[in-house]
Amino acid sequence: MGLSRHALRITLLGLLLGAALLTACGGGEQKAEGGQITTKSGFVCPEPNPRVEVTSKDLNLFVWTEYIPQDTIDCFEQIYGVKVNREEYSSNEEMFAKLSQGATTYDLAQPTDYIIPPMIRTGLLQKLDLAKLPNLKNIAEGFFPVHGDDTGEYAVPYQAGTQAIVVNKDKVTNIPQSWADLWKPEYAGKMVFIDDPRVITGMALMTAGKDPNTTDPAELAAVKPKVAELVHNIKIFDSDSPKTALIAGDADLGMVWTAEAVLAQRELGNIDYVYPTEGQYNFADAYVILNAAPHPDAAYAWLNYSLQGDVFWKMLEEFPYTMPNQAALDYAKENQHELYEAYINSPITNTPPTSGTKVSGWKISERQQSSTIASGPKSKAANASPPAWCIPCGRTPANMPTRKG
Repeated sequence: MGLSRHALRITLLGLLLGAALLTACGGGEQKAEGGQITTKSGFVCPEPNPRVEVTSKDLNLFVWTEYIPQDTIDCFEQIYGVKVNREEYSSNEEMFAKLSQGATTYDLAQPTDYIIPPMIRTGLLQKLDLAKLPNLKNIAEGFFPVHGDDTGEYAVPYQAGTQAIVVNKDKVTNIPQSWADLWKPEYAGKMVFIDDPRVITGMALMTAGKDPNTTDPAELAAVKPKVAELVHNIKIFDSDSPKTALIAGDADLGMVWTAEAVLAQRELGNIDYVYPTEGQYNFADAYVILNAAPHPDAAYAWLNYSLQGDVFWKMLEEFPYTMPNQAALDYAKENQHELYEAYINSPITNTPPTSGTKVSGWKISERQQSSTIASGPKSKAANASPPAWCIPCGRTPANMPTRKG
């Protein structure tokens, strides 16, 4: 006997609801020809190599804002059936404070080199099981171990870069060549700076011929007026997206990270990135597994998948810092040649060996290999002391954001 109209309506409604639920649970998964998994953007997800066993259903990340390609997250979720929960922070100090206060829900964090030693000392990190990280072999010589983790027991390299002077040459005719130049009256009210008290204090110390890592109270007190003078002349402090002020024309020059200069250059073209004569700041970011990580199996799976060259090359496209992952560079050279050439021939991302080496991170000895610049890998990280806090700034480290990306 046929269905009544009422029963038919209920059946159709049930089918529609079931289809909607299946779509929602699928997380936007799509199948390319040949059964490959693709993301909503059309990116074909590489197979995990190796595929590791994961029983956890969640992975909790505590990371910098806008610092992971969405395709990487989407692929990992679909391949492993693990939900990636991401909470973001805007400074290392914010991250450290929250973890130190007892936050135990996170699996992985993404610290910068100088904050790693206190994280180790205070027991926030667990030692890595290197046997579970076969793809660590993809990291180029000179980037592992990460500065701040001299034994290589805690930190997995993520990105590296510099902090130097960015200039819109269409707006500025007298191009600054040193940190000291930024105190010139002609630049007052035209500058955008990352809100990083360590760097600003270090700049003042270097212009005075002092060690930017000093913790000597007398030396810090001596540069306090100089720091105050520079801060007064800075128009915009922005650690979320300092490139925005340059692109919008709200600032003509300033101090930014590697990728911010590259992305501004992509938009405007005539952007210069000047390595100050006193020396630029080098940094290295890493992944660490937290001591109370509730899903360590998912954390190791994430690290291995992220380290694959056919996955990590996406960083060159979206977050163009200095690339520690040699496998990603090799993949890009073969499959994303234009992107690779832009990276390898840029003095912003592929820092020249003639630039200064100050403060922290990794030591520059030679540029990465290029079709036009024949040279070898970067050397081991310099054994520099952790940078001093910006005691003269009159602000606490915890409320001073220093974001990447």
